[in-house]
Amino acid sequence: MSDFSRVKIEQIRRAFGRQPVLAGIDAELRSGELTVLMGPNGAGKSTLFGLLSTLSRPTSGRILYGNRDHRYAAIHLRHRIGLLSHGLLLYGELTCLENLIFFAKIYRMEDPLGVASQWLEAVGMTYAAHRPVRELSRGMGQRVALARALMPDPKLLLLDEPFTGLDQAATGLLRRFLSLARDSNKIVVVVTHDVEAVSGLVDRLLILDRGHIALDQAVDRPPATQLLEHYRGTVG
Repeated sequence: MSDFSRVKIEQIRRAFGRQPVLAGIDAELRSGELTVLMGPNGAGKSTLFGLLSTLSRPTSGRILYGNRDHRYAAIHLRHRIGLLSHGLLLYGELTCLENLIFFAKIYRMEDPLGVASQWLEAVGMTYAAHRPVRELSRGMGQRVALARALMPDPKLLLLDEPFTGLDQAATGLLRRFLSLARDSNKIVVVVTHDVEAVSGLVDRLLILDRGHIALDQAVDRPPATQLLEHYRGTVG
């Protein structure tokens, strides 16, 4: 079974040496919700994303994907997790099309060329299909990386500062993808300080501060001003 409708974080602690970065946190992420994860620098956001993506493991505690824990997920469910991180996770010497074909083959998709071409079109990058990724601007690379993350139809979608380097058109495109992902019952988690970019999209606000959950609250897709009020009222 590779489907799950929630991700439950139970007493997760992550330490580097004697320094705890996450100090025993609990939270639950649900299908059909877009959660924004906020917090000051050093709060533990990127560390939590590393754990949720199964690319790293907690010092203690567990993460449940449905009823299966992170150790099982790291082997059997990673293909159900889409990740867009600070690094594009693309091969710079390969073209945009070659990158997506490569990942389509990893995901054992039929017709990798067709799938890769469709996703390049979906993110508006067909015109750069044969350009090496290393030659792209940050915003262009973000589009290709988004295609890579969405290609396997993940159940859990993790996006770390996804609006970085995007122009207005690309920001609008990403907002549409986020809405579609939530409406198709995915679990969507976005780390961002660009509250304008997620204005009107957010179902849950999760704020980390110094390795602790400072706020975990359902919200009704508020405007950016209300998100800022919640954040400033929590971390001061």
